[in-house]
Order: sequence, then structure tokens, then C-alpha cells
Amino acid sequence: MQDYFVYILECNDGSYYTGITTDTERRLRQHNGELVGGAKYTSARRPVQLLAISTRLSSRSEASKLEYKVKKQKKGAKVAFLEAYESIER
Repeated sequence: MQDYFVYILECNDGSYYTGITTDTERRLRQHNGELVGGAKYTSARRPVQLLAISTRLSSRSEASKLEYKVKKQKKGAKVAFLEAYESIER
């Protein structure tokens, strides 16, 4: 079974990008253009840096639900929400 993570990136223009991955290091390299892949959104806003990451989630469904909850938060609350999620939900 694959472990999933929800992550938040800060782009060069100050905007945030939230996503799901099974390999955070690879995904960060993709978003920064070091590897093929990455989101179209981040390709125009490089470099990006990792702001926050969830602990391991057991399924893509669980990760998608958390990603949705993070995306609903206001920009200033996204990182704190993701960091607090573990103590709230688990």
C-alpha cells in the first residue's frame, strides 16, 4: 500500500500551491523544473519552496479529502490548518 502526503508550496510570487504526492522530494524537484512533471501553475512561478507537509496518509482518498479541506482555508490559515490537522483528526 502506498503512503500519501498533502503538501503546501510557496511560489516565487507569494502564492500557495497545495497538492498530493507519494514522494515529496521528487514532486518538489518536478515543480522546480529539475525533473519532468510538475504543475502548470508552478512552472510560471518558480522557484517554489515547501512550506508544510502532512504526516503519512493511508489512501489517496484520505489525502484528497485533506487537500480539499486545506484549499478551502484562507491563505494565512492553510499552513496552520495542515499542521494542526494531525492533532484534530487523528
